[in-house]
Amino acid sequence: MLSEIQKRLLAEIADLHKTPEGAYNIRADGEAAGRASTANIEISSKPDKPGIDIRIKPGTKNESVHIPVVLSQTGMKEVVYNDFFIGDGCDVVIVAGCGISNCGDQDSAHDGVHCFHIGRDCRVKYVEKHYGEGTGRGKRIMNPRTEVFIGEGSSVEMEMVQIKGVDDTKRSTLAALDAGARLVVHERLMTHAGQRAESEYTVELNGPDSSADVVSRSVARDKSVQLYRSRIVGKALCSGHTECDAIIMDEAKVLAVPELEADCVDAALIHEAAIGKIAGDQIIKLMTLGLTEAEAEEQIINGFLR
Repeated sequence: MLSEIQKRLLAEIADLHKTPEGAYNIRADGEAAGRASTANIEISSKPDKPGIDIRIKPGTKNESVHIPVVLSQTGMKEVVYNDFFIGDGCDVVIVAGCGISNCGDQDSAHDGVHCFHIGRDCRVKYVEKHYGEGTGRGKRIMNPRTEVFIGEGSSVEMEMVQIKGVDDTKRSTLAALDAGARLVVHERLMTHAGQRAESEYTVELNGPDSSADVVSRSVARDKSVQLYRSRIVGKALCSGHTECDAIIMDEAKVLAVPELEADCVDAALIHEAAIGKIAGDQIIKLMTLGLTEAEAEEQIINGFLR
């Protein structure tokens, strides 16, 4: 039975207010809190370590999988390994994410290792949200690692979101694309107080006509620190683009490190990075509409991270 805190965390990270339709696996405070498979999607526990295997039959379309994790006990630390095996011709949505509520003095941490093996001619959308809350002095720590192997002709869209309450995080993502495969990543991130966030993406464009678009939008407030590192490797006729747009405020620090490697004369790779403060004329314009300066800043930030 989920507590009220755990239910609130699920609503924040997965928009779940009731048992989801389709396949799901809910993990709460290190234990299974609910699981269901379908005729096309099978979820099973790993026999040798914490985590699950998700197997999606070829041709599965218009189905979803929810695999959220919530921690509500101070001092909990865990590492979970989840593997996805997605057959040819699938069209599915996968919703993950982690929420931590820590009202104690000890650090709470969740490290999730996700590995995707995606067949040919698939369409996959992956949503991963991180959220933290709590009044305790203990930190809320999340270090997700994601590996994505995209088969020929498949497309993957990844939405990576962290906009509140996570004290320390290091997100590491590796993607390898076969011929005609496509990857789109949208990262949204906000840090405040003394929080630290690192994002590292490595994308290997191995097959001809493969493409990748990796875009990060972030806001750094107070004395927080952000590091964004993105590396795109073109090994065939391909196209790759990586972009980091950041708003910096107060005494925060942002470091953007885009990197391109072309191993083929036909690789077309582009990187962009922009870091700056909120323009004063934007604030003034909104204040003329009746908003306070603080309200104007929040409106601009919300629009930027949308």
